[in-house]
Amino acid sequence: MATFLLEIGTEELPADFARQVLDQLEPMVARDLSERRLSHTSLTCTSTPRRIALIVEGLPQSAADLQEERKGPPAGQAFKDGQPTKAAIGFAQRCGLAPTSLEIRETPKGPFVFADVLEPGRPTLELLVELIPTWLGALQGRRFMRWGAGERRFSRPIRWLVALLDQVVVPVRLEGSDPVVSAGKLSSGHRLVRAAVEIPKATAYRESLSAAGVEVDRLQRRETIQAVVSAAAQRLDARPDMPNELLEELTDLVERPSLIDAAIEDESLDLPAEVLSTVMRSHQRYVPLYEGSADVDPLALTARGTLRPQFLCIANGLDAAAPGIRRGNERVLKARLADAAFFIDADRSVSSSQRRNQLARVTFAEGLGSLLDRCNRLEWLTTLLSECLALDPETTANASRAAHFCKHDLVSQMVGEFPELQGLMGGKYLLAEGEPRAVAQAVQEHYSPKGADDAPPSSDAGAVVALAERFELLLSIFAKGERPTGSSDPYALRRAGNGILQILWDRVWRLDLLAVFNQAARHWAELLPDFEIDPQALTAELTDFLRQRLISQLEEQGEWIDLVQAVTAEADGSQRLLQDPLDALDRLQLLAKLRQEGRLGPVQAVVQRAARLAEKGDLEPRVLTAAGVVDPALFEQPSEAAMLEVVNQLTIVVTQPGRDRYSELCEALAGSAATLSEFFDGERSVMVMAEDELVRRNRLNLLAVLRNQSAVLADFSLISG
Repeated sequence: MATFLLEIGTEELPADFARQVLDQLEPMVARDLSERRLSHTSLTCTSTPRRIALIVEGLPQSAADLQEERKGPPAGQAFKDGQPTKAAIGFAQRCGLAPTSLEIRETPKGPFVFADVLEPGRPTLELLVELIPTWLGALQGRRFMRWGAGERRFSRPIRWLVALLDQVVVPVRLEGSDPVVSAGKLSSGHRLVRAAVEIPKATAYRESLSAAGVEVDRLQRRETIQAVVSAAAQRLDARPDMPNELLEELTDLVERPSLIDAAIEDESLDLPAEVLSTVMRSHQRYVPLYEGSADVDPLALTARGTLRPQFLCIANGLDAAAPGIRRGNERVLKARLADAAFFIDADRSVSSSQRRNQLARVTFAEGLGSLLDRCNRLEWLTTLLSECLALDPETTANASRAAHFCKHDLVSQMVGEFPELQGLMGGKYLLAEGEPRAVAQAVQEHYSPKGADDAPPSSDAGAVVALAERFELLLSIFAKGERPTGSSDPYALRRAGNGILQILWDRVWRLDLLAVFNQAARHWAELLPDFEIDPQALTAELTDFLRQRLISQLEEQGEWIDLVQAVTAEADGSQRLLQDPLDALDRLQLLAKLRQEGRLGPVQAVVQRAARLAEKGDLEPRVLTAAGVVDPALFEQPSEAAMLEVVNQLTIVVTQPGRDRYSELCEALAGSAATLSEFFDGERSVMVMAEDELVRRNRLNLLAVLRNQSAVLADFSLISG
């Protein structure tokens, strides 16, 4: 068995491509090897900033032979008077056989001609010569380029190619490169070594590059970075701010990670901790260090007591300990932080009210006015939502004040330079100007949650403004006539819809989305007459959109799909889901709990047996009481009266308010199993489909009411067994 090595040597690759290309290359190679019958024991893809490498172990010297049976034309067409016809001769030629090698075999459709074909496996080396250029040509990435006079496209110019099957060079030429690159045994070491590295054989690849200053194993570089950062932070009694995104990027920026301890000038700690952290992480790829036990106040304007005056840097050098490298990184950071200090001073020389007025000069979207117009719409929605949620006067006042100012920092110099700090800087500036902390916190939180993994707002005022932010976006963009299509969602409307649901569920708020959309759509029609909005049509579109978001959000949370379908089904055309999204979550969580405890089956059995027969009747799905539709005078057996008693008890449960009714309904349904069994199968059971039409309808109505009552919880017909 042989080991195959392919190394694509390039100029410095973008960090994201160096990572993403591995997800493309590995499955593509595995597929192509399998299709060509080349078995292997392991396949590994790795990368550094200057190379992409593929190592395949356990390759045979040639592909496996293929023995197959091919079916040809019917025997009557293939042979005439014992002689092969043109049909037989052509079939034999395609199979690489003589016509005399063909066999006639019986099939269910009569006798046919068959050929046993042996296709010998081709040499591995020969196959690799064909495959390598196709693999390179199939790789995709953003901003691919051409270089020199060549036509080949890649993320960065390809400068060398190593292709070895054990110690034998795979003779490949990359046509279209300038200059043309031919495979060989020469790689390149660390850029500071400036020396070619000969790879004597495929199995010596990692050791050869390690001796030249390159750690080619990407996972090993990642583990090394984690280890040295953790050790340094522990030594300083600090907490490193190194999210996974930064760790992945650092891994793809260096070929031999080395740690540098560096310091921040003391006056820089007068800046907000988030500003320092953003500059270090997002712009310089440094690792900030927080005080080990300190809580970060998101509204503080200073980092003192929160951020340590040191930071960590992962260098791509063999002499990272040199003082000049540390001083260079400190000097670069000092300049960036001086810019940040200037921006904050400039921002604080202007009041938040003045910045809010400046929003009038910034267009939000075509036809939707300025950002100031958007702020006014947000204020209106905040007031509406506060009323619908029946919030206390203090929370309502704080939310309205926050909505008034929530976008002012979009015209600040700080957010202009660091857009990721929007909302955060707005809240800090407001608190420094004397606004109540609750108002500043609501401004800071109103962009949350920013995604599925982000936390919703922690305050009621912040949650209301965050809801208004998302309602305004949906109303305005839908009124404008734009919708998410496929993977295109430039305004992130799906995320806005998900955010509404996340906030309501997190705050345990019951909100009638239909009522909000109805009232808001009429207001939008007055605000934006040029769009000629039909309020009823706009409401219908938005409610349908939110209904789909609700289903999608529940499924993305990992809930059982059949239970999601059961609680979101609305066969009767009602809009119950949108009238209270929290209600759907309550019912789903109860069903999930019952399933986990093994108690869902008995409830399901009761409901489905009744529902199957009830379908033969015509009782409306919204009828939840037996009064007026079931006549006890038509009963012929005591089991019917017992069933009516069960239904009457369930009526009390399903018509009472509160979340507890669902668990009570489940207990009552499970407890009625014996009564239903007696109704169908007991000594005094009844034939539901009686010949007497009045008796039959009476019994069907009795079962239909039970079905309708259970549907208050879910459509049990959609639940898997």
